[in-house]
Amino acid sequence: MPDFVTTDGLRLHFEDEGSGAPLLCLAGLTRCSRDFEFLRPHVRDLRLIRLDYRGRGRSDHDPDYMKYNVLREGQDALELLDHLGLEKVTILGTSRGGMIAMTLAASHPERLSGVILNDVGPVIEAAGIARIMDYVGRKPVSRTHEQAALVLKQAMEPQFPGVPLEIWRRQAEIQYEATPDGLALRYDDRLHKALLEQAATGAIPDLWLFFEALRDIPTGVLRGANSDILSGATVAEMHRRHPGLISAEVPDRGHVPFLDEPQSLDIIRRILETT
Repeated sequence: MPDFVTTDGLRLHFEDEGSGAPLLCLAGLTRCSRDFEFLRPHVRDLRLIRLDYRGRGRSDHDPDYMKYNVLREGQDALELLDHLGLEKVTILGTSRGGMIAMTLAASHPERLSGVILNDVGPVIEAAGIARIMDYVGRKPVSRTHEQAALVLKQAMEPQFPGVPLEIWRRQAEIQYEATPDGLALRYDDRLHKALLEQAATGAIPDLWLFFEALRDIPTGVLRGANSDILSGATVAEMHRRHPGLISAEVPDRGHVPFLDEPQSLDIIRRILETT
C-alpha cells in the first residue's frame, strides 16, 4: 500500500494509478480515497491520485485533532505532490476537497494546473452545515452494508430521487467498514470535536478570498440541482468573480454528485483540456 510520512510525522495513505495527465482527487469531509470509485472507470486514461486525509481511511489518526483543518490538509496535499515529484496537477475537490483546493490557490497557485469543485463554493449553506454537524462522528446504527444501503436510500431520496438501491449498497461500502461488531466509521470521530472548536474560535477562513485566487486558473464547478450546500445564487456570484469559470448543474443529485454523471464528466474533461 503506498504511504508517505508528513513533515509532522503522520503516515498518510494514497492511491496512484494510471499514466496520463495527473488528477489529484481530494475527498469530502468524512470520506477518503474510496470517494471516487464511481469516477474511476471513466478516467482510465489519466493518472488518478487519491489521498486519504489525516484521520481518514487508511491514514494515521492525528493525536492533535485540531489539525483536522483545511490549511493542514492542504499542506499534506502539497507534501504528497512533493513525494511524487509532481510540480503541478489538476485538483478535483469534492466538498471539503474543494475548500482545500481554494486554499491552495491562495497559497501555492503555481502548483495548480486547474481545479474542479464538486458541489462546493465560497458559501456553505446553513441548512447543509446543520445536516453535516448532525451526522459527523455518529457511528452507524446499521450492522451490515445491506442495512446501511436501505438507510442511505431513505435518507437521501429527496436529494437523489430514483437512485437504485445497488448504488447505495456501493456507497455504504465506501462510507463504512465492516467489522465483527458491525459497521464502523472510516474516519476519526474526533473530527466532530475539531469542527465545533474551530467554529467556536473563528478558525474558519473567508473562502471568497481564496476563491478569487482561482481567477487565473482554469476552474469548473459542479452543483447538484438539489444541493443544500451550494446554492445557485453562489454559483452565479462565482461566475461574476471568475469570468472564465465553467459550471454545470447535475439533475437529480444533491450533495454530492457521484461524478459519473454526463454533466460531471463533461466539466472534468473540459478543465483537463485547458491544462
